[in-house]
Amino acid sequence: MLIKTRGVVLQHFKYSETSLVVKIFTEELGLQSYMVKGSRSKKSKLKPAYFQPLTLLEMVVYHKENRQLHSVKEIKSAYSWRHIPFNIQKQTVILFLNEILYKTLREEVPDKKLFEFIYNSLHWFDLEEENFVNFHIFFLLHLSRFLGFFPKETPGITNAVFFDLKEGFFTPGQPVHPYYIEGDVAKDMLFFLNRNIDSIKSFKYGTKRRRNLLDALVTYYQLHLPEMGKIKSLDILTAVIHG
Repeated sequence: MLIKTRGVVLQHFKYSETSLVVKIFTEELGLQSYMVKGSRSKKSKLKPAYFQPLTLLEMVVYHKENRQLHSVKEIKSAYSWRHIPFNIQKQTVILFLNEILYKTLREEVPDKKLFEFIYNSLHWFDLEEENFVNFHIFFLLHLSRFLGFFPKETPGITNAVFFDLKEGFFTPGQPVHPYYIEGDVAKDMLFFLNRNIDSIKSFKYGTKRRRNLLDALVTYYQLHLPEMGKIKSLDILTAVIHG
């Protein structure tokens, strides 16, 4: 069956002398793997840029149920980056978010709301030229909604000074386990929780507070998705963005 879909590239692997296997999160089919034949040959019309992390594609694919590897009829760019390839900070954020998505997206079923969130967020990130240093924090926090552990505010409680990373809610009392944040870090999480993507430009706190919140969010992900393991790109992101 031929299906037209948009896609976000997550990973590619060399296969044979001239081909690639590319893992792509698609709008119509969810997470899928595709054989792209001849893409590494000198005569190929498929540009290497098509298969870089989080590239946005338009595709026509052959899809058969119960198969792990599918094939591609057509591939073209859905959107060409304007700023990401020329900005080391943005490139570092892309590598970090690519690792997060690669380790958390598992469903081979479509989730169009999740796809729209990823696609539109990346588009915003590319076009925003100045106030983008908080983007990855906003992205992580709101991605958790689609993964099933979006932080909850406790109704009727106005003095919730702690956030329980293990249980996923704000609370006025200190949790009995060590997995919690408090003070400015909890306040900063609440700030991002109740904002849309454009309003994150108004978060003007220093790199230390931003780094503390990022560390808390990574721990939050690891607690709720233990199979995710260590995020290798976190140290690079910390050095470039939060150093």
